[in-house]
Amino acid sequence: MLALVAGLLAAVVIAPFAAALVSAVSWRVPFPRIFDRVVMITLAAAMIAIARPLGLFDLLRDGFADFRRAPLMLLCGFALAMLTVGSLFVIAFELKGSPVGPIVARAARFVLAAAAIALIEEGFFRAILLGGIVRDFGRPTALIASSAIYAIAHLVRAPARFYLTGLHPLAGLANLAASADRIIHPGDCFAMVIGLFLLGMVLGAAFLLTGRVWFSVGMHAGFVLGAKTWPVMAHGVALPRWLAGPGPVPLIAAPASWALALATLLVLLLLRKRISQ
Repeated sequence: MLALVAGLLAAVVIAPFAAALVSAVSWRVPFPRIFDRVVMITLAAAMIAIARPLGLFDLLRDGFADFRRAPLMLLCGFALAMLTVGSLFVIAFELKGSPVGPIVARAARFVLAAAAIALIEEGFFRAILLGGIVRDFGRPTALIASSAIYAIAHLVRAPARFYLTGLHPLAGLANLAASADRIIHPGDCFAMVIGLFLLGMVLGAAFLLTGRVWFSVGMHAGFVLGAKTWPVMAHGVALPRWLAGPGPVPLIAAPASWALALATLLVLLLLRKRISQ
């Protein structure tokens, strides 16, 4: 935790200088996005600095082992995610209809991004965080705690998009304060946090089922692809709130997604129980 705080404070200092450099070369990038990228780099540096005494490299090595089984596990996880998310798309299509072409085109745009997000987040939240907490507190506590951290981490970002020109040394601190305020007053994002917590439980159960990240990486990539593609389906005629919730990620914030997540979680837990017997 101290390493993570140190990385976050370093980002507060470094991000304004990074933004000034970006504006100097005439790149128009929102400061919150710059801040997020700097946070990723500084947190990664902090984690690497304390990786050996905490055994983080061992956790990563164990989580990403069994390369020969990786393609099959990735495919199974992705297929399961497509089955669950696809059912929501089918319901939405029956309610309002939508051309398939734009949906496929938008999904194709985000394939690489979904794969990258899945690898990075599963490496940290499941291999390192969940795997590390399991060592000290056991599986049930680790699954709940890591899922809560996963949900809250996605809430920590400034709600407004703004641009900086020149150097503003306090911009990082202001962005961090806006992010903290969003945690205290989540507003429409509260439903998204519930959905992300349940999604974290599903992905964590998938990791615990296999002991490796490949199955959960495939699932994660499928869920990201569905969430990124959903705006095409939700465009135009408004969908009911039980199918498209509020906030920036309506697919995750919908009660229908919560129900599917709970059903998937139950299936994974029953599979693990049967395997352990």
